[in-house]
Amino acid sequence: MPLPLRGVDPARLTARRVELGLTCKELAAQVGVSPRMIFFYEEGRHTPTPLRLERLAAALDCETDVLTGTARGQETLVDLRYAAGLTLERVAELLRTSSAGRELRVTASKVSALEKGRPVRGRRWLDPDMTGQLVGPLAKAYGVPVRMIVDAWMRTRDGEQPPTLATRQKSKPSAKALTNWQALNERQQIYLGEIMREDRMTATEMWMRRVQRLPALRAQQWRALPLAVHAASSVVGYTRLQERLRRRGVHDPGAGSTVHALERRGLLVITEDTIEHPAGGTVGRVLVEITRRGRAAAQAGLGEPRNPEPAAHLLSEWLWGVVARVAAAEPAGLDDDQLAGRSLFFIGVGYRGKTGGRPSRGLVDSVPVMAPGGTHVAEYRWRLTRLGRRHVAEYLDIYRELYSHIDVTGLDGITDEQP
Repeated sequence: MPLPLRGVDPARLTARRVELGLTCKELAAQVGVSPRMIFFYEEGRHTPTPLRLERLAAALDCETDVLTGTARGQETLVDLRYAAGLTLERVAELLRTSSAGRELRVTASKVSALEKGRPVRGRRWLDPDMTGQLVGPLAKAYGVPVRMIVDAWMRTRDGEQPPTLATRQKSKPSAKALTNWQALNERQQIYLGEIMREDRMTATEMWMRRVQRLPALRAQQWRALPLAVHAASSVVGYTRLQERLRRRGVHDPGAGSTVHALERRGLLVITEDTIEHPAGGTVGRVLVEITRRGRAAAQAGLGEPRNPEPAAHLLSEWLWGVVARVAAAEPAGLDDDQLAGRSLFFIGVGYRGKTGGRPSRGLVDSVPVMAPGGTHVAEYRWRLTRLGRRHVAEYLDIYRELYSHIDVTGLDGITDEQP
């Protein structure tokens, strides 16, 4: 875990003051401290409080990260607090105005432990859903977006499950999804609806297993749902989907033509495999996976809630595509000239979108590659940062479902550990 920067870099402070042509006395007058205290800051013998750090930055007409030396896109929780000019006590006071802060019994000592990556007293602090409710109030207190809090949290508390953020619900189904549903006959609608519900139920089961710390399949493993087994039902029984369909009155053997019709419309994907059945031996099996288009059509037609939008800390489709490219090039990295443009202002270390804008997320960085013998830098290559690796490892399954057309082959092996 990177050490949090709690004060100024003496050399940076001195250089900035000299650059502006200010004496220690003149700077002290603007900050509201004695010239001797400015001398102590520049000698590294004293650390300014968050409020004084903020005043120093204002007097020197710069951002606090210029004085602390924290690279843009590398902020920890303590960096965000110092940038906001808040004491531990004030942060605790602000957080306790929220229901999550009161339930977690936030105190200054707990905020300090959180910033230092140490265990925080209280059972609820181990619950990602509970800490996820604290992210919004913390972002409001620091005056930054939610995604900056989540990123800083993951940098600060390495190896710990990050907060789980609530997703944002969309309100109305799209007209296109409703049209796709209305184009189906009754039998096709029954099939698509039951497949969607089975998919949702399986997703809930996997979520519950993860909550209970039980082994859970990845989304790419369970999304293909067993529809039928090529063997007599008297021997192998019925699949869960067949049981669902039978409860809806669908008993006749017309599954093949129905699901293939849905596949032609882009609502399903059909695959086949073989399994060893305890009673039937080696048997073939038909699996169906509902597509995003199919799920949207079923939800629109049945009047059920649409899938939630990506949470605020997740990347857009465009930015995820860029991160996935860099991840796929690990461990060698991506050639320096293969990554350019606006994306770096959102995901590259050291970038900021505009003057006074928020720093990038720091998911990728340009890393020097030394020549043989270490005599000089031969080239620079784009690689995932530690946070970038953790982001991919933590949210890959979610991105795979959100942006299924983006190639993520080989990314399952990405971990938050540098190779």
